[in-house]
Amino acid sequence: MSKSPSTTKRTRRFAPHLIGVVILMIGSAVFADYWIAKPEGTEAHFVGRAACIDCHREQAEAFRGSHHDLAMDIATDETVLGDFQNVTFEHDGLINRMYRDGKRFMVHTEGPSGAMEDFEVKYVFGVDPLQQYMVEFDRSDDMPENELSRLQVLRISWDTQGKRWFYLRPPDVNEKLEPEDPLHWTGIAQRWQTMCADCHSTDLKTNFDPKANRYHTTFSEIDVSCEACHGPGSMHVELANNKSLFWDRRYGYGLSKLKGDSNEAEIQSCAPCHSRRGVMDPHFRGGDSYFDHYALELMSPATYHADGQIKDEVYVFGSFIQSKMYHKNIRCSDCHDPHSLQLKHQGNETCTSCHQHAAGKYDVPSHHHHVPGTAGAMCVNCHMPHTTYMEVDPRRDHSLRVPRPDLSVKLGTPNACSGCHIEDLRKDLDSATSEQAKHYADWLRLADEGNEQIAQMLAKTNQWCDDACEQWYGKERHQPFHFGEAFAAFRAGDPGGVEAMLRLVNEPDEVAPAYARATALSELGQAGVREALPISRELIKNMDAHPLLRTAAVTVYMNASAERIAKDLFPLLEDESKSVRDEATRVMIATGAVRELEDSQRSQVELAARSVKGTLMNASDRSGAHLAWAALCEQLGRYGEAIDSYQDAIRVEPNSTGARSNFAELLDSLAQAGGPQAAEMTALAKQLRRAELPLIARDAALVPDNAHVQYRYGLALYLNGKDDEALVQLQKAVELAPAVEDYQTALRYLKEKMAADAENES
Repeated sequence: MSKSPSTTKRTRRFAPHLIGVVILMIGSAVFADYWIAKPEGTEAHFVGRAACIDCHREQAEAFRGSHHDLAMDIATDETVLGDFQNVTFEHDGLINRMYRDGKRFMVHTEGPSGAMEDFEVKYVFGVDPLQQYMVEFDRSDDMPENELSRLQVLRISWDTQGKRWFYLRPPDVNEKLEPEDPLHWTGIAQRWQTMCADCHSTDLKTNFDPKANRYHTTFSEIDVSCEACHGPGSMHVELANNKSLFWDRRYGYGLSKLKGDSNEAEIQSCAPCHSRRGVMDPHFRGGDSYFDHYALELMSPATYHADGQIKDEVYVFGSFIQSKMYHKNIRCSDCHDPHSLQLKHQGNETCTSCHQHAAGKYDVPSHHHHVPGTAGAMCVNCHMPHTTYMEVDPRRDHSLRVPRPDLSVKLGTPNACSGCHIEDLRKDLDSATSEQAKHYADWLRLADEGNEQIAQMLAKTNQWCDDACEQWYGKERHQPFHFGEAFAAFRAGDPGGVEAMLRLVNEPDEVAPAYARATALSELGQAGVREALPISRELIKNMDAHPLLRTAAVTVYMNASAERIAKDLFPLLEDESKSVRDEATRVMIATGAVRELEDSQRSQVELAARSVKGTLMNASDRSGAHLAWAALCEQLGRYGEAIDSYQDAIRVEPNSTGARSNFAELLDSLAQAGGPQAAEMTALAKQLRRAELPLIARDAALVPDNAHVQYRYGLALYLNGKDDEALVQLQKAVELAPAVEDYQTALRYLKEKMAADAENES
C-alpha cells in the first residue's frame, strides 16, 4: 500500500528536523563526554610498572635491563655480580672476606665497633661500571616487611668491567677511615637514605623519626621505574580504560607533561636525580618546576673549576644549563633514548645527526686536526671531556664547550687537549707519582696541592696546546671573554676582581648563564661586597629573572641593615618561587630584621617559617638541619623549641660538631637572666663544651689548612679554660687567613686576657 502524497510531504518536511535533532543529541552526548572531567584536586597514586606494560610494550622492552631498571635490587643469585665464592680482599691492613652462607651473601669486614664482623648483604646498588652492596642495621622484629631500616653502603665494591673487588675511597682521603668517621662505611656519609635512596627508587618515603633515631623507609618500586619520571599512573590507567572518546579536559592524559615546545619540562624532570642539590619539597612530579622543589648547589670552587668545568661529582644538570645546547632548546632525549638510556646514535653521529652543516665541516681533520678514527677525532673527547669518579666511573662534562687552552695558560683551568696530551709526559714521572696521577683530574689535584713537577708539566702541556691552536686558527681564533676569568680574579683577590664579578652578574644569558651569574652574586654577598646590594634590589623585583639569580639576590641581604631587609624582603613572602620565599623568610629571621616588622607582619613571617622548617626537615637525619632550625628559633625567641632542636641534632649525629657549642651558648644566655634553673644550665653548658672539644680537635686534625676550623678549635679550647693551647690554634688561623678580621680580633683579645691574668698572678 503506497503512502498518500500528503504523508510523503509531511515526512519530507520533518526529515531535516529529525536529522537535526539526532545530530544535536549526538553532539550533546559528545560534548557531555568531553565536558565531564575529574574533579579539581583529584590526586593520582602509584600503581607500578605492571599497569603500563600492556599498552606500552615497546617502551617497557627498551626499559628492561637499563640502568634505571637495575638501579637497585634485592641481593639474589641473579642480581649479585660480585665474586662471593669465599674470596679475600685487603685494604688498609684489613683482610676482608666475601662468602656465601646458604643463600645469603656475606661480608666479613670492620664494623662500627672497630672489630671484624660478619654482615649480610641485603641489597645491590647499581650495575655498571661498578656494583655496590648494602647492609641493613637497626631493624626491629616488629618492623613491617615493606619498611626498610637504616641501610649502609659498603665501600668494598665490585668493578663490573674489570671483574675485581676494589675499595672505594672518599676523594682525597688516603688514610684508613676509623669507625667513628662519618665517611666510614657505617657512617652517615655512606647511608642509603641520606645519600642515594630518592634517586634509585620510585616514590620513596624516608620516614625518619629524629626522636627515636630510626627509619621506616618505603617505596612503591625498588628501582627507577616508569612513574619516577611520568608521575603516579592511576589516573592515566583509569582514563585509558574508560569508554570516553577524549582524555580528561582538566588532567589530559593523567600523567606529567614532559613534551612541549620548550625543553624545560623534560630537562627539569631529569634534573632532580642528575644534579647536586638539596631537597626543598619532596613531592616533585615530572613537569613541576625544579626550582620550587630543589636548591641547586652553586658553582663552588670545591665542585667546579673557575670556568664551570666539572671538578667534583655534580651529576650533569649544572653543567648542561651552562651550555649553548641548553639555551638553543636541546633536551636530554635528543641524544639519549629516554627508556633504554642509550645514545640514539653511535660515535660522532650523536653530534652530526644535528650538526648537518656544509659537508665536511666538522667530522674531518680540517676541523679536529686528528687522524680519523682515533680518540682525538671523536667529538665528545674535545667537547665533553670526562672525569673519573668512584675510581672506575668516567662521566662526561655536559657543558659541551669549545676547548680553551688559552684559559688554561691564563687561569690554570683544565682543557680537553691537555687532558689527553699530558699522558705523553707520564714516562717522566717517578713510579710513586705516576701511581697517584692515574687520571687527568689527579694531575690537576696534585698541582693544586703544590707538586711542582706536576705543575710544570701541566703548564708546559697547556702552552703546547695553546700554541697548536694558535697555529691552526691564526687570526680567526675565537677567544671571547669567559666568566671563569672573573671568578679566577675574584677568588685570587686580584685588583679588579670585584668589578669583574659585578659586571658578570649583569651579563645576558648569551654571555654568561644564569647559573654562573647566581654563583657570582652569592660569592659577592658572602664576601660582604656592598655594591652587590643595589644589583640584588633590582633582581628581586624582576619576576623574569631566573629563580637561581633571585634567590642569590635575597641571600646578599644578609649584609643589609635590618630596616632595609624588612622593607625589601617582606613582600617576597608572597613570591611565586618557593626558593625565593624561603630564603627571604630565613634572612629576615637570621638577621633579626623580623623584629623591625609590625606585629601582624611578624606573624606572617612566623607562619612562613613553617615552610622553611619543612625544607630543613627533609634532611632530618642530618645534624645540620636541626642546628639551622634551632638557630632560627633562637632569633624568634622560641627557646624551648631551640633546645629541642639542638638535642635532636646531637641525637641524630652524635659525632658531629656545632650543636653542643651553640646549645651551650644558648644555655649561658638563658642562665644570665637568672631563675631557679640558672646553675643547672651553666653546668650543662660546661658539660656540652667538654664533650665538643675532642670532636673539634678531630676536625682540626683532619683539615689542618682550613682556617675557620682552626679558629673554631681555638675558641673551643679557650671556652674550656685551655688558654695556652687556644693561643696556638688562633695564631694558626691568623697565619692561614690573615685578612679575616674576626681571627685577628680573637687572637688579640686572648693575648690581652693572658697578659692581664699573668699580671694579676704576679
